[in-house]
Amino acid sequence: MDPFLSLLHSFSSGMTESEVGSLKFLCRDKITKRKMEGVRSAADLFALLLEQRAVAEDDVDLLVTLLRAIKRLDLVEQLQQFVEEGQANAPDQPDPNEKPFNVIYENVGKDWKKLMRRLGLPEVRIDKIEAAYPKDLNEQVFKSLREWQKWKGKDAKVDDLIEGLRACYLNLVADRVEQ
Repeated sequence: MDPFLSLLHSFSSGMTESEVGSLKFLCRDKITKRKMEGVRSAADLFALLLEQRAVAEDDVDLLVTLLRAIKRLDLVEQLQQFVEEGQANAPDQPDPNEKPFNVIYENVGKDWKKLMRRLGLPEVRIDKIEAAYPKDLNEQVFKSLREWQKWKGKDAKVDDLIEGLRACYLNLVADRVEQ
């Protein structure tokens, strides 16, 4: 799966209706009124912007401007980090869209902080994720996995995830990841 599309999907899932409404208003000069009527989420809007080539993986200026306008500086920071570092995963790294991340995402729940501490993610980063998504447990889990992967870089291995899960007594989840 395309890492840029994953990033946009992640942005979309964390946006409120009000933020989506603001984005729609700001894009009135980019997207026709007829097409805008079908936009129900930020993902819909991003799809139209991609289709019209107003946004692309190598051209995120408009997206940065839009996110700044709606005061989502956390997303601007993630986008800039994506552009600077690139998000291509090394072959031995867990892809956040493949089975290990999905299994953990779907099964860890409120134990995500215990797992991240066990994996060595600094407490400051854990607190930052929790503050950014205070009412969205699923997004906290997903973002913490991505943050751990970025923090570990090429050293992020599926075996480390399994070991961390087992150390947190999440053996059923570890078994599912191994399968």
